[in-house]
Amino acid sequence: MAKDTVFSTKKTLNIKGSILNISTPLVMGILNTTPDSFFDGGKYSSEELILQQVRKMLEDGASIIDVGGYSSRPGANEVTTNEEINRTSKVIEVIINHFPDTIISIDTFRSAVAEAAIETGAKMVNDISAGSLDKDMFSLIGKTKTPYVMMHMRGTPQNMQHKTSYTNLMNEIMDYFIEKIKLLQNLDVTDIIIDPGFGFSKTKEQNFEILEKLNYFKGLGLPLLAGVSRKSMIYNTLGNNAEQALNGTSVLNTIALMNGAQILRVHDVKEAMECIQLFNTTYS
Repeated sequence: MAKDTVFSTKKTLNIKGSILNISTPLVMGILNTTPDSFFDGGKYSSEELILQQVRKMLEDGASIIDVGGYSSRPGANEVTTNEEINRTSKVIEVIINHFPDTIISIDTFRSAVAEAAIETGAKMVNDISAGSLDKDMFSLIGKTKTPYVMMHMRGTPQNMQHKTSYTNLMNEIMDYFIEKIKLLQNLDVTDIIIDPGFGFSKTKEQNFEILEKLNYFKGLGLPLLAGVSRKSMIYNTLGNNAEQALNGTSVLNTIALMNGAQILRVHDVKEAMECIQLFNTTYS
């Protein structure tokens, strides 16, 4: 990171006029509306099941619900923009109608999907490509001043696992974020969250290197999101599968917290909140 690059430390996010305190770690609960997600694909295919899962996540302590309509697992099928909008906007509307105070994040790399979600009631955008896959995403974020999670990834979900060659992994990811942050700051965007992208254009070994050195990104002065929930870095190490990776997820979530993560993006909210409670008790 360049010596003259200075970023202020953020302890709050402006969520459409409401202040979200992130000085203590929070949980973002995952709600996939796709039939082919790697863990929970097809589980939430009706309004009743959606509301049941959202209610459970909120009661378990989730501060944010992340709604996605495009599976980003390696080799996932392509989904049209209209289909993605149809999947996510209807779900967001259902959630808002029943849980109006919920902070909903839209998990998409498409500006049209993000815009439709924001108009329906989403209050954050979670973009796996950090604007790289849609040239209009940053301008939308600048126009709406919506809190923005930007993740590091090379290529697309279809080819990202063929793009794992780095000269210096941590420096290259840091430079990627610095460039993106400057572009957003030029648009007066200040509510930015950093996600190093576990499992996206990274090998298993690179994922664990990032986890070990997660504090490196604290130099950006921005909140860090860790998304390791039930990912292959866990079950390929333990020799099991995504269904059996909850215990491993809790272990890595705890390591992420110890290394500076402020938001945990997870499938299992109760267990993640327990990690945070024990972490806060130990390090308060």
